[in-house]
Amino acid sequence: MIAHSVDDPLYYLHNFRQVLLWVEQRYADLLDPHELAFMQAFAGLDAPAQALMVRMVMRKGELFRSDRLEYTEIGDTCSALQSLEALGWVREPEQLSLEQLFALLRKDELASGFAGLLSRPRAAKSDLLSQLQALAPAPRPLSEWFAQAPVRIVQWCLQPLCDRMRLLFFGNLYQDWSEFVLADLGLLRFEQVPFSPGSRALQQRSEVDLALALHQCAERLEQGERPGSIVQALAGWHSDNPWLARRHGRLLFALGQQCERLGEWDLALAVYAQSSHAQARIRQVRVLERSERWQQAHALAVQLAEAPANPLEVQALQRVLPRLVRKLGGPAQPRRRARPAPVIELELPREHAALGVEEAVRQHLAQAGGEVHYVENTLFNSLFGLLCWDAIFAPVPGAFFNPFQAAPQDLHDCDFQARRAAQFDACLGRLDDGTHHQAILDRYAAKQGLQSPFVFWPMLSDALLTQALACLPAAHLKHCFLRLLQDIRNNRAGMPDLIQFWPEQGLYRMVEVKGPGDRLQDNQLRWLEFCAEHGLPVAVCHVRWSEAA
Repeated sequence: MIAHSVDDPLYYLHNFRQVLLWVEQRYADLLDPHELAFMQAFAGLDAPAQALMVRMVMRKGELFRSDRLEYTEIGDTCSALQSLEALGWVREPEQLSLEQLFALLRKDELASGFAGLLSRPRAAKSDLLSQLQALAPAPRPLSEWFAQAPVRIVQWCLQPLCDRMRLLFFGNLYQDWSEFVLADLGLLRFEQVPFSPGSRALQQRSEVDLALALHQCAERLEQGERPGSIVQALAGWHSDNPWLARRHGRLLFALGQQCERLGEWDLALAVYAQSSHAQARIRQVRVLERSERWQQAHALAVQLAEAPANPLEVQALQRVLPRLVRKLGGPAQPRRRARPAPVIELELPREHAALGVEEAVRQHLAQAGGEVHYVENTLFNSLFGLLCWDAIFAPVPGAFFNPFQAAPQDLHDCDFQARRAAQFDACLGRLDDGTHHQAILDRYAAKQGLQSPFVFWPMLSDALLTQALACLPAAHLKHCFLRLLQDIRNNRAGMPDLIQFWPEQGLYRMVEVKGPGDRLQDNQLRWLEFCAEHGLPVAVCHVRWSEAA
């Protein structure tokens, strides 16, 4: 699948053809006769008609002014439009609401056409709409709105069909056709994941229908619909398909968050209880606390503390449990204090502030010896991404939908590691037998520049990689990589800013830098606690600027 450059004015048409070919080759058994007939009919159209159709697919909405469908690269759009009308893919809309009319027509066209009904014809367009809405006009054909319509309006009729194609290609409906175009210009290179029928996320047409229904519910939520009606629409929802179940869990979590914003506490609790989202459990505690059900909140928090799901939940429980005990009239609870990291207090010349606080500290530490790099979250993530490349890009069902994905779709799902357990065991096992050095170097050479959710190619260099592999103990890397896999979304950030290597001694130190008035964030505190627990050398550097003499 080779993408076409935007220098080709019909690049969008070439890419759309590739999408249809990919979907037909991979999902032919999930397409109905109407969809297969559409593909065949599309292939039979001449290029101008195909291009005009794709332009409408890529634009927002389904209603268009004919005079806004003029494209230089297409040429005679009138003829192209006739070809689409002959197939029934485009038609004049049977009815238009007043709101649709106002979205399509200019203010001068509306003021002229409704002159006899407007008390203030020179008002703003929104005010013209309000004046006419007061008359509560019913939807009607364009010819009944205006005796002489100022423009022709056409309706594109196959958007649901094309949305189904988009879902099968992208694996979601949040990416649009333009994203596909921008991602595939040859500027970005992607890992070639093998596709097989068994690696498909969707195996039955009914599952495609369920995926579309979930997306429609998510859209209703985004458009501001009350969560109660959406929860009702999801009542009885069930699927044995893990890919769909994960999306269902994420939607329920989003519904629970909206219930919280609206103060609908009981509904929020019910929704969170059904969600498989990693933070759904702790949100139930917070809902009970916010709705002042202290006893229930405390009982649930104690239950969760017996077997916390992840470090983020541990941190949240450490904060909420003392509050709940106080609310119940119990004695003040001593908060468990994190083991303090060594502190470096630095006073640097104020003129160094122009470098940025991290660079100023990096230069200062480098003067004292060793090799110091600004890496923040990039180094450990990159080493993990290189060592575990094969596991990350394993063709498990529902992970990859098309050849232009930088990451598996389930990257942030709680069962990401479990679904690739054997592959990750093999990759991480290299840290135990000492073969990880060569494996990382081999991947660094072989995969150079390929898109990855973990590898930061621009910051990697031969020197940095050599120093890191010489100074970072395999046991320390394994601790960090296992922590990453526990909760990728939250644990891939918060790592210290700088790393200092002493290659001759095979030693290293990480340094978190804090400028005046800056404080440690929650994810940074969790990393520091983790480093203290596992003996990873780390320090926190507090910087202040000296005043000029």
